[in-house]
Amino acid sequence: MALSKERLESLLTYCRITEPAPGEEALLETLYDAAVGYLEQAGVSQPQAGTTRAAQYDLAVNYLVLDAFDRRDATEQGATAENPAFRRLVTQLKLSEPRES
Repeated sequence: MALSKERLESLLTYCRITEPAPGEEALLETLYDAAVGYLEQAGVSQPQAGTTRAAQYDLAVNYLVLDAFDRRDATEQGATAENPAFRRLVTQLKLSEPRES
């Protein structure tokens, strides 16, 4: 899925990347696709743009992209825990998923 220029700029800002290194924009696009796929497989569909649910969805995608971007190294030191605010956000998105009639 191709990212719009605005969405890419939003991800760059969220990830605090002012001058992307060669290949980082392509990497962000891959991470974005993976994040959208993760949420879709978790039962969260992409909401209609301009809604408060869309803002929550974008925030969850941003979190997943930044987390994957920051953890590109093969090893980690110490124990890591998932951000509880992120887990609550995904739970809220699942609970507010529109029902098919």
